[in-house]
Amino acid sequence: MSFPAKEAKKAETLPTHLGLVEWFRPGEFARVENVLALMKKIGIRSLRTGVSWADWYTADGTAWYEWLIPRLAAEVEILPCFLYTPPSIGIEPKTSSPPVRSKDYADFLDLFTSRFGRHYEWVELWNEPNNLSEWDWTLDPHWTKFGEMIGGAAYWMKQRGKKTILGGMSPVDGHWLCRMFELGVMDYVDVVGIHGFPDIFDYTWKGWGKNIEMVQEVLNSKGSGCQIWVTEAGFSTWQHDELKQMGVFLDFLQAPAERIYWYGVDDLDPALAAVNRFHLDEREYFFGLRKSDGAPKLLCRLMEDGGLPAVRRIAEGFPAPVAYPGEKGKGILITGGAGFIGTNLADRLLAAGERVIIYDNLSRMGVEKNLLWLREKYGDRLEVRIADIRNTLSLEQAVAEAKNVFHFSAQVAVTTSVENPAADFTINAAGAFALLEAIRKAPSPPTLLFTSTNKVYGAMDGVKLLKRSQRYEPVDAALQSFGMGEDAPLNFLSPYGCSKGCVDQYVLDYAHTYGIQAAVFRMSCIYGPHQFGTEDQGWVAHFAIRTLCNQPISLYGDGRQVRDLLFVEDLVDAFLLARQLMPRISGQAFNIGGGPERSASLLELLQLLQEIHGDLPSISFGDWRTGDQRYYISDIRKFSRISGWKPRHSVEDGVKKLYEWLAASLKTGRRTTSRDFPTPPIYPSAAAEAMT
Repeated sequence: MSFPAKEAKKAETLPTHLGLVEWFRPGEFARVENVLALMKKIGIRSLRTGVSWADWYTADGTAWYEWLIPRLAAEVEILPCFLYTPPSIGIEPKTSSPPVRSKDYADFLDLFTSRFGRHYEWVELWNEPNNLSEWDWTLDPHWTKFGEMIGGAAYWMKQRGKKTILGGMSPVDGHWLCRMFELGVMDYVDVVGIHGFPDIFDYTWKGWGKNIEMVQEVLNSKGSGCQIWVTEAGFSTWQHDELKQMGVFLDFLQAPAERIYWYGVDDLDPALAAVNRFHLDEREYFFGLRKSDGAPKLLCRLMEDGGLPAVRRIAEGFPAPVAYPGEKGKGILITGGAGFIGTNLADRLLAAGERVIIYDNLSRMGVEKNLLWLREKYGDRLEVRIADIRNTLSLEQAVAEAKNVFHFSAQVAVTTSVENPAADFTINAAGAFALLEAIRKAPSPPTLLFTSTNKVYGAMDGVKLLKRSQRYEPVDAALQSFGMGEDAPLNFLSPYGCSKGCVDQYVLDYAHTYGIQAAVFRMSCIYGPHQFGTEDQGWVAHFAIRTLCNQPISLYGDGRQVRDLLFVEDLVDAFLLARQLMPRISGQAFNIGGGPERSASLLELLQLLQEIHGDLPSISFGDWRTGDQRYYISDIRKFSRISGWKPRHSVEDGVKKLYEWLAASLKTGRRTTSRDFPTPPIYPSAAAEAMT
């Protein structure tokens, strides 16, 4: 099978003996196609998948496998693993039970191989037979029935010209393997399978080398020439540790086995049962390269974007921090620091000689490029903790080393919050609450600046507006002259507004109740370099990228909606002033944006881009979205009076700087296509998302 050149190049960076593991349930046609597409993209061509003996005898089972096996075999090499007793023929009515008649298993493999044997060379006989959930050895204490069943099936598969694999042990157990020799099973086995789940199920993990060496010693002692394959290994991100998943994967690639298979492609749907248990063990649900909603985890995203070299650059390029330097060595912690605002703040601080700790899980596409840029510029002076805000232990360790905290880590999309409010809450609200608690409990609590959003004011439907040719304007003269003040009533409206607004209020309360030095910036539209303009991250950058790439732009509403725009360098000025003004400003919220002098409607911004670029791509208009603010401008006078801060960049100057940075990033002149852009495709809905 041939691949496009880009995918072929990526495949060369991966071991050829590496495969993936994924189990499919009958009817998951679309997921099969998604898995195959991912495998092609990252350059892996071998798939181990389960063939459920129990599913075969269901109403749709036969038809399912008649579609599945040829479909998989057309794209990849398949390793079928035959398992799960039909409950109706088990000693007990469950899939982990030994069958009443051991020969029935061999008969099933014979039937299946007669139909589909041309599609595979190897057969794996059961899965994790020494794991109670997969084979109930309480019904077969000495594995006598198992030996009879597997020995007979292995013999018959050899007669049918197939090579056989003894189902992967989990845990690796030399005594159990010796029992298989005693039962005569190994007379017809070509490969011994083993499984490994470091720090997840294997609590005393000794490394792949030692585990494989132990199995090889047993084989040598029995005079066996069997190969050893790792038919399943993986790492669960149930504690949001996607960096650790990358590290375990890279270590797994060095396993001294003839073939290795990584589990799995997708997280298990939380609504489904894992084997015979229904959601009793959270770990079992998070082994995928992708989350259950299809979103790629860090390992998957880097593999898709740059192959194995991209994974190594991040996993090996930012080593674990050295020992805590003590009170005098405390630094500035920036959560979400790989994002565009955090990168600009870190750049300014590092240039001034400050110790900077970036804490980021790299979940946003393209942000690893910001980290690599900072590392290239500042070397080892940059400290990076690749960790999730929900990882309390890592967070507390980072807070302990900080004298100031800037909290930018967040889920930032309104639409995402509507689609998955639970995730929005755990990241934005629960994650920030964990940060507040870490600060409160610290022996020397650092200061905190939290970036909230103008979304806490809701849609502001009560504001009367005039409809001009290019923009909306408020009827109220004071609102038109100064913008929205901090005394405006809060109206969180969306799940995103609720989660951000919740933290907004918690920060103010912790300042009053516990005396921590903390303030809130309710920010309007921020834009500038290092803003990649991916979906939901920034409409100014989004429009500029679409213009540079000559891609269509979609607007929600009529385009007259207005925001005040603040160039990121001006925002960094405000951050540094706020840090200096602690504790004077503690317990207060400030509206931060460009103010009335730096406002623009969507139509006006597009007109400015046309003046800079020369023309515009096609523009379409969609319906208004519920809760969209037609007009929001920040009244920035409160913070200006306290600090003397004023924005320095006009909209024209700032947008031109952003445009030039994006053009340089695209490595083109004034005409380009999306193929030149280094980050993933830009989605039209971003125009509706980032009006914050």
